[in-house]
Amino acid sequence: MGEPNPLDAGNGKTIIIIGPAHPLRGGLATFDQRLAAQFLSEGFDCSIYSFSLQYPSFLFPGTTQYSSGPPPANVKIYSKINSVNPFNWIKIGAELKKAAPDIIVVRYWLPFMGAALGKILRTAKKNNHSKIVAITDNVLPHEKRPGDNMLTKYFLKSCDAFITMSEKVMADLRTFEKTKPAKQALHPLYDNFGKIIPKAEARNQLGLNDADKIILFFGFIRKYKGLDILLEAMADERIRSEKIKLIVAGEFYEDEKPYYESIEKLNISSSLILRTSFIPDSEVKYYLCAADAVVQPYKSATQSGVTPLAYYFEKPMIVSNVGGLPNLVPHEKCGLVCEPVPKSIASAIIRFYQLGEHYFIPHLRIEKQKYSWQELVKNITDLADDVQK
Repeated sequence: MGEPNPLDAGNGKTIIIIGPAHPLRGGLATFDQRLAAQFLSEGFDCSIYSFSLQYPSFLFPGTTQYSSGPPPANVKIYSKINSVNPFNWIKIGAELKKAAPDIIVVRYWLPFMGAALGKILRTAKKNNHSKIVAITDNVLPHEKRPGDNMLTKYFLKSCDAFITMSEKVMADLRTFEKTKPAKQALHPLYDNFGKIIPKAEARNQLGLNDADKIILFFGFIRKYKGLDILLEAMADERIRSEKIKLIVAGEFYEDEKPYYESIEKLNISSSLILRTSFIPDSEVKYYLCAADAVVQPYKSATQSGVTPLAYYFEKPMIVSNVGGLPNLVPHEKCGLVCEPVPKSIASAIIRFYQLGEHYFIPHLRIEKQKYSWQELVKNITDLADDVQK
């Protein structure tokens, strides 16, 4: 028997998501799998086209691109796209053209992917049926390289409509695509890492002291995320006198040496809990539930996957006043907004402990209700309906 066609139509519309998925790891894969599950729960026939090769190894900054965890239940994932092989792009595009899904939802986060995804979509849309909605996490990358604009233009021209998740990305999008349909949506909550557990239980699981004041920096460590500024803030005498500790939970995606040199120079090693390896999905809840607050000291930002994660686990956030972060975290309600400089971050941390974690909880519980996967599905399908074929 031949391989089953992943695009056989079910009772509802057929949706194909193009983007990273298991066995690839990280926030994009988690998002795509959760979005597919939502489409399925609403009666759509949905599967994911992921990558057989996402990045060449010399371009990948972490230790491994692959997850050791199990695949998501009930979500069909086809790892077929080779990001550097043009013959593969033509083949995949022809496959999608023939299958003619009603909607292709494609993730765009990096200009490097522009050539592969743009060619696949150009070929697929020749069926004059499939409507292409791009979820544009970034239009202009955090770390710029020659050719970024050319690759981004090539990709965007292949799409029919766009979802952005911040005003900054919408503004960037409109510098390239001024008239195509687009909607700004909230990044839904990551509700697939398990339920909220008591702080004492989470700290016990991680070997942390239940009485300590602990803040959390979570996620891949890259220059634009401002961990270097946060380390300087931890050396502030007010932070030292309060004996506040910082967990750094996430893998280095750049040279770690300058960070360790800074830790030694600032003499703050006793205030740090370093868990600088990839955090598997099964452990995410322990870090979020163990912390008093989550700190995002970013130097630049569009939106952040850490924000909906913090909302789900009802953790106040201390965020820098850049990009879309201030709009996502109402000041002195769901967290605190500060400037991306050490003194301002330190002042915000002190202010957080003056107010107390429980001050923020009612606001967090109200705000998190806006972040639904159902709303994102509605935005995607409404946009597709607006596209004229």
